[in-house]
Amino acid sequence: MAYEGILLGMGNPLLDISAVVDDEFLQKYDLQLNNAILAEDKHLSMYDELSSKYNVEYIAGGATQNSIRVAQWMLQIPGATSYMGSIGKDKYGEEMKKNSKLAGVNVHYYEDESAPTGTCAVCVVGGERSLIANLSAANCYKFEHLKRPENWALVEKAKYFYIAGFFLTVSPDSIQLVAEHAAATNKVFSMNLSAPFICEFFKDAQEKVLPYMDFVFGNETEARTFSKVHGWETDDVEQIALKISQWPKASGTHKRITVITQGADPVVVAEDGKVKKFPVIRLPKEKLVDTNGAGDAFVGGFLSQLVQEKPVEDCVKAGNYAANVVIQRSGCTYPEKPDFN
Repeated sequence: MAYEGILLGMGNPLLDISAVVDDEFLQKYDLQLNNAILAEDKHLSMYDELSSKYNVEYIAGGATQNSIRVAQWMLQIPGATSYMGSIGKDKYGEEMKKNSKLAGVNVHYYEDESAPTGTCAVCVVGGERSLIANLSAANCYKFEHLKRPENWALVEKAKYFYIAGFFLTVSPDSIQLVAEHAAATNKVFSMNLSAPFICEFFKDAQEKVLPYMDFVFGNETEARTFSKVHGWETDDVEQIALKISQWPKASGTHKRITVITQGADPVVVAEDGKVKKFPVIRLPKEKLVDTNGAGDAFVGGFLSQLVQEKPVEDCVKAGNYAANVVIQRSGCTYPEKPDFN
């Protein structure tokens, strides 16, 4: 099977500025653990404070880019993955390009002249993380960039697509174009619920593209928010996963499978009107470094097997393996080679 360019991701490339902070810092900026938000004016001084007061690490991030990097790492096949998104023409942008090339991902960034490369503050307390994204250049992705022949060629070549829900805030037109292409050509299109605020405030954009999703990923908090927003009156993650999987589809080629992670609790998979649960790999508390990137890593591991046409059980196993590796390290990083079979 030809793997070159088989998986394409699109999203918001962000440089993670990651640090272990204290509860006081969280309170000062009104932050909650296990949450992801967009930066408001009250958060803007936080980035400098992080860099000056705490021991920070800079890691090429952004949800989709994390998942694509992890899939690439799991596959160990050069150029199997591609990625598009918008960065600025600055040192963070250069850092991002260098990072991605080292990871073996074929990146086609749109480079915005006017805005700095997007950043994401990753505030870690007790292994749990709070994410505050300042999109900047990531917010400037242009639909026209996708339609350039050299970029559309990546779409034509790919057989699997993955886009985090965060990209709905930036370029829903780009998502729609790729989703319709996937439906018309029997390719596999997948997205992530990504954050409670996406389910709440970008409900219409999310609903418009939902019929095209063959795989829907998310965590328990996002699933419950999705249920609440749609008036389903249930907090039961298994029921919610089922209902999402049964949402009408734009194309009948592939059924929809919903995959919901629940931290240390089993992964819930809904397909064909049934729910299966898969236990995660147990990790002693003292080995947990931080949960940032755990969900992204899970998706990356899952996709690495999906593109090889492995059964869903194997995909979940690989997802759990990748997440387990990443939570034992700072940020969405991994050793040189995976040890997965």
